[in-house]
Order: sequence, then C-alpha cells, then structure tokens
Amino acid sequence: MGRARRNKRTSAGRDAVTPQQAGAETSDPARPKGLLAWLAGIAGAVILAAFGTMFTEWYNADGSDTLERVRDAPPITVGHVAVDYSERDTVLREPVTDPGDRAVMLAANAGKRRDAVLARHRMSLIDSMDVTVALTGSRSSLRIVDIEPRVLGRGPVSEGARLIAITGGGEVDTVEMAADLDRPAPRFTTDGDTAYFRKKQIDLKRDERITLSLSFTGKKAYYEFDLLVTVLADDRTEEVVIKGPDGGPFRLTGEAARYRAYYRETPQGGWRPVSCKGRQRC
Repeated sequence: MGRARRNKRTSAGRDAVTPQQAGAETSDPARPKGLLAWLAGIAGAVILAAFGTMFTEWYNADGSDTLERVRDAPPITVGHVAVDYSERDTVLREPVTDPGDRAVMLAANAGKRRDAVLARHRMSLIDSMDVTVALTGSRSSLRIVDIEPRVLGRGPVSEGARLIAITGGGEVDTVEMAADLDRPAPRFTTDGDTAYFRKKQIDLKRDERITLSLSFTGKKAYYEFDLLVTVLADDRTEEVVIKGPDGGPFRLTGEAARYRAYYRETPQGGWRPVSCKGRQRC
C-alpha cells in the first residue's frame, strides 16, 4: 500500500504544472501576435499615407475636373449679368392699363414691384444695348470657342409705351464684342465684319475670371434673345446658356414712329404719364 501511495504521488507530481510555468507557456504565443499587430498598424499607416499622397496628386491634376463632370457642373459659371439702362429711353411692348400697375409706375420707391411690372410688359431698350457678363472657369483648363446671340423671338417693333429717361449732361481682362441682330445669322464681331471667334478664342483656368463687354444693335424688329456659349473642356464641347439679369431673355427693339403712351421719369424715381400729342419729339 505504501508503494502504491508513493507511486500515486509521484505520478501526480509529474503531471502537476506550477502557476509560473502556466504563465510562461501562455505568454509566449502572445508575443508574436502583438508584434504582428504592431507591424500591421505601421504598414497600414504607410499605405494610407501613400494613398493620400497619390489621391492629392490625382485630385490636383484631374480629380477636381472629374468630380465636376460627375455632378454635371458647367465648365464655366456666370457670376454677373447686367444691362446698362442709364440715361436711355426704353419701350414697353404693351401700354400699362391695370390701375394697380399704374400706381406702381407712379410710386417713387416701388423698387422690385416696378421691375416686375416692366418685365411683364417686356421692357426693352431702343436700337442698341450694352451688356456686361462676368464668367469664371470651373475646370483646370478650358477654351471658349464661340458665343452666339440666339434669337428666341422676333416681331414688329414695340410701340406700347415709351419711357423717357432723365439725361444728364478699367482694363481688367475685358473683351469687347458687338453683334447686329438684324443680320440673318448674328455673330459677334470686333470691326463690324470679321467674326470675333473665327480668329480668336478665350482661354480660362479654374477660378480665373473674364469680363465680356457686349454691344447689340437691332433696328428692324423686336427681339428676344439669349447667349449660347460653346466651351471646349477635356477634349469635348459643352454649351452654357446666358440669360438676362431677371432670368428671362434679353430684349431689344427698333424705334417706332409713334407710341400709344408716354411716360417721363421723375427725379424721385417714378414714371408719370405725359401727353406728346402733336409734338415732333416728346
């Protein structure tokens, strides 16, 4: 019996594992795992940094243009459109007959309300007009290859009402052009004959601005028109439409012999009806 007990203790002793041994055995496999995780983190950081550098280089070269095309953004943006009405008579297509509209015409500080009345009656300048357009490039490189005055409507000269105005006694990338709407196919010219875009184009880069000083003549009819800009960007052409300051078409009319009504501008800013019957010039 004693021998049996001794053998049992000896067998148990051989099979027993001390806490120190258990800790050593369990800690050894953890060291390579921690090292691998650390190396993986370093490799990931290096890959992300390299990807970030490659992405930045791609974005600066072509990426911004690609993103603009994906979201269908135009190659140029129209930042400003203005028509010069200063000291110029204008004409309404129809006379003002509504009492409310007449009150707005007379008011000194009607502001946008009067602008709305004039727009509804299709106010236009007589014989000629000057338009300023500011454009900004939205691609890394582009070329404006053509700007076409596109006639949307043509009719007899306006004779509804003449608005008689009060008359008084920089070279920042400005391009001057003129177009005659009376011609069958109006084109911008620089000398009255040679088409501007036949020999010249306008190059722009991203965020670069250009100001166009555009002159129009039209004496034979009433015209409604907009501007169709053809842009070459990334080896393909795109078209951008420029409308008038109020979001509608530009308007220009020839002069009529007589008008059904006449208004004269007051110093306070309103328009009062006047009688021009029997006068050679009102």
